[in-house]
Formats: sequence, C-alpha cells, structure tokens
Amino acid sequence: MFDYKLNTPVAFLIFKRPDVTAQVFETIRQVKPPKLLVVADGPRRDREGEAELCEQSRSIIEKVDWDCEVLTNYASENLGCKKRVSSGLDWVFDTVEEAIILEDDCLPGLSFYPFVEELLARYRDDTRVFSITGNNVQFGRKRTDYSYYFSRYTHCWSWASWRRAWKYYDVEMKLWPEIRDSNFLSDILGDPQTVKVWKQTLEMCYEGKLNSWAFIWTFTSFIHNGLNAISQRNLVQNIGHGIGSTHTDDVNSPYNNMAREQIEFPLKHPPFLIRDSLADQFTQDTFYDYAPSLCQRIYRKLTGSSLKKRINSRLKRDY
Repeated sequence: MFDYKLNTPVAFLIFKRPDVTAQVFETIRQVKPPKLLVVADGPRRDREGEAELCEQSRSIIEKVDWDCEVLTNYASENLGCKKRVSSGLDWVFDTVEEAIILEDDCLPGLSFYPFVEELLARYRDDTRVFSITGNNVQFGRKRTDYSYYFSRYTHCWSWASWRRAWKYYDVEMKLWPEIRDSNFLSDILGDPQTVKVWKQTLEMCYEGKLNSWAFIWTFTSFIHNGLNAISQRNLVQNIGHGIGSTHTDDVNSPYNNMAREQIEFPLKHPPFLIRDSLADQFTQDTFYDYAPSLCQRIYRKLTGSSLKKRINSRLKRDY
C-alpha cells in the first residue's frame, strides 16, 4: 500500500490542532493525490493563542512536496463547525465531481484510500449510494464476508462522496418541519426509540442549538433513501478525543483511538444493494443513542448506564 498513488482529489478539513493535522497530512503525503482542497476555520477572538494554532495548522499544508494542485478555502474568522464544514464542502463539490474527505483528527490507514477510491468508481453513477466510509463502529460484528455493507447512516470519520449526492445537502434543513410534522420520520426509521432520538437531535440542529453539520448530512441521506457503503473493517482512528476537541471530549470513549485495521484486496463486493438493518440497529443503540443529548448523558451517568456497558450488552444479544 505504500506504493499506492491516489487519483482522486482529497478534501482536508482543518482548524487549530497542528499535532493531529500533521499526522493525517502524512498519510495524504504517502498516497500523493493530484489535487488537495484544504478547508480551514478561523480563530475565535476570545481564545488566547488560537490564531497562532490556526496558522501552525495551515503551515503544514506548505509541506506538499509532490506533484499536486493545492487549493485553499481559509476563513478569516470563526464560522463554527456547522457553517465552516458545510460551506467548505459546498466549495469542494463546486470544484470537483467527487472527493475523499478527511478531518484533521481522523487518521486513516493506508488501505482506506484504495478502498474508497474503488467504490467511488464502482458507484459513481448509482444514485442510490450517497457516501463511502472507512469508519466502522460494529466492534468486529458482521453478517457477511463481503468487504463492506450498506447503511442508512453517514459515518464521517474519513469518507468520500460525489457532487451528485452532496447537492441535496441543505444546511438550513428547510424540509425538516414537513418531515417532522407529517410523521415521515416514523416512516423512515420505524423504531419508536430511534425516531425519538433523531427527532430530538434534528430539532436541535434546526433550531441552531446543536452546532453539527454531520447530523444534517445524515438527515439528507434519510429523506432521499440514501445507502452508504461502510467498510466491514474499521480503517480509521479518531485521534481527536480530549482537550481541544469540538464534539469528542470524552477520552474514555470506546471510540477514542479504536483499533485500526487493514482491508483485504481484491475487495469482495456484495451482489446487492440492501441495507444491513441489524448493523444499523446496533449502531443506533450504541453510537447514536449516546451522542446527541447532554441530558441523556447526564441521565446515564446518574443511573450508571455507561456506553461501554451498553455496547457489551448489545454485543451479547442474539439476532
């Protein structure tokens, strides 16, 4: 894999963490994409030293030493996670038809790159498929021997997509009131607890109480019946948990520095496009039920319902 040369543009989302930015940049450097599109947020005025950290992060991009067209979209002031990522990806997909998207704290293994590149080509014209990701949160659980499965969820710790899918993204969520009030969320998700969690989460996004672009991207996939290809092996480490993180501050999270694996080639492609509902239910019960609500987190701390306990319990269930 060290000799693999990428042909797909890479979009790199950075902010103020030069240490992790440098690690992810090194993996990009090893696969030498022909085009690198860098999106950076600006410093917050009330955070001492943040402007210097932003500059240090941006200076890493100057280390490109291969034949590469480097395009930058740098904010002069802080836009926040939701507006900066969404506007940055608007710019990316206005510029290129497809891209691999990396964040500064998500470290992909080298097999991630040929995996997503092969699937970008395979599903380029299949409008049912919205994205591809190397981020697997099944903790080794799988139902088939294929290299990936299809999900309704858009995991975004190192992923890839096309302009044809991103064009449906609407940061203002103009369709949300109709989806919410017409009970379409129940038609999409079925399970009442899942509906409850996502209704709360998406309402917070719509009201501006939750500064997340990623939940809106998942909502986009929901309402267009999108399928998202997820590697059967976890190809990515989130190395950003802890101080300085925007959303992943819990260093004790089981998702912090998850074991990163290599995927085997040639890939085994599933001969069908069917959502793995069991994998999705596991993800919902362990990952998404935990993530959206501070009130839920407090409740679980008070009742002793830890994330690790719930994951272990879920893993022991028979399907």
